[in-house]
Amino acid sequence: MATTLRQSLLLITAAFFLAMEGIVQGAVFRLVNQCNHPVWPGVLSGNAAVTIGGDEGFLLPQGASASLTAPPGWSGRFWARTGCIFDDAGNGRCTTGDCGSLKCGAGAGGAPPVTLAEFTLQGSGGKDFYDVSLVDGYNVGVGVKATGGTGDCQYAGCLADLNQSCPSELQVLEGSAVVACKSACAAFDTPQYCCTGPNSSPSTCSPTMYSQMFKTACPTAYSYAYDDASSTCTCTATDYVITFCPSGP
Repeated sequence: MATTLRQSLLLITAAFFLAMEGIVQGAVFRLVNQCNHPVWPGVLSGNAAVTIGGDEGFLLPQGASASLTAPPGWSGRFWARTGCIFDDAGNGRCTTGDCGSLKCGAGAGGAPPVTLAEFTLQGSGGKDFYDVSLVDGYNVGVGVKATGGTGDCQYAGCLADLNQSCPSELQVLEGSAVVACKSACAAFDTPQYCCTGPNSSPSTCSPTMYSQMFKTACPTAYSYAYDDASSTCTCTATDYVITFCPSGP
């Protein structure tokens, strides 16, 4: 009887530590920089009580990679900051995706236009949701690949260099170089382009010539606010590779 009780306690203890190990590990995000320049990844946690190490801000040199771990239930976004100059105290600015300093801090997102990789993790066998969004404009290409998961697990991303094809009215210039491409909402600030006011529902906010241009170039990325059907991806029990300036899936 005592032996049986002891075995039961050992099994319960082992199950507990296995469960805790799963909670601690969560999903691993591997960030890869394939751009021909350094980037400074930004991370914004949507649920402020659960943050991950990338909220601190860091440099990712050309060709380098870094891994961050998020627990089940985490939601948030990643983006690339470019053209950054910081002093030893972390004070400075970035040409695109700026968040105020090297360490973005809780609640500090990237200044548009910026390409976003967005995630909602479920854990416990539930489906994660993820996408690459151009709703806030574009600064560099971003690709998201699910690894080791089950389900649809589609590749999401924008492989095209939209800065090269950006219409003049949407261009953000640094000298004579186009460094980012604004969304039509940011450029014109009207309900038609921002899906606000009388255009604040899927039935009243339709694709525009600008969002269709984004969609044609990057068919697996969000092109405007209600572009859900072809842009939201799902996967279960997976890790993710987020590539800046990807050359392919």
